[in-house]
Amino acid sequence: MKILVVLTSHDTLGDTGKKTGFWLEELAAPYYVFKNAGAEITLASPNGGQPPLDPKSDEPMFQTELTRRFNADEAAKAQLAETVRLGSVDHKDFDTVFYPGGHGPLWDLAEDPNSIKLIESFIAAGKPIALVCHAPGVLHRVTNPNGTPFVQGRYVTGFTNSEEEAVGLTQVVPFLVEDELISLGAVFSRVKDWGVHTVVDGQLITGQNPASSSEAAEALVAALDQMKTKTA
Repeated sequence: MKILVVLTSHDTLGDTGKKTGFWLEELAAPYYVFKNAGAEITLASPNGGQPPLDPKSDEPMFQTELTRRFNADEAAKAQLAETVRLGSVDHKDFDTVFYPGGHGPLWDLAEDPNSIKLIESFIAAGKPIALVCHAPGVLHRVTNPNGTPFVQGRYVTGFTNSEEEAVGLTQVVPFLVEDELISLGAVFSRVKDWGVHTVVDGQLITGQNPASSSEAAEALVAALDQMKTKTA
């Protein structure tokens, strides 16, 4: 089982002067779900090398058992420091791709031609893809072969408008994940703010927020196991 994890390279939170990046729990929790499943994990980012961590995600109130485990895991941190450049990645080398969120992806991965092409390649190959929190916004330029939005008519979730409002960044982000997906014709579902919620629609797996990271990763592993069973 070979899993590609794509992280943001963007570290600036609009024009606020504050830093952003990927959200630690959304990498750490899936990382260990994948490790426990015996997966070979490759980390990638648009610029390669060390991707920026949203500093807020490492504050005490947002730390979890798994973020602390990741921070103490020298091998994991060494791998994170040397992400491969996204443009060099070929979907044929992997069984699936997972996108952690954080606000960073809304600026770079959402518009990155390599990311868009990569996702479309995984979809065309019939492989499952999973995205959590803000990362479902990365799908907004992804299209079907006939040019229609990939998410059109699909069941999805992601960081909600009310969650964005709760963190005070509604006017800062390039777009609101919930509004954008709905405008593209997706069927968006949600639970209460910060509740665990994962949606599986065929190849597409989406998680609402950081708390949904483990569940979304587990759904992805289950999808891969199911594919393996079918081809056995």
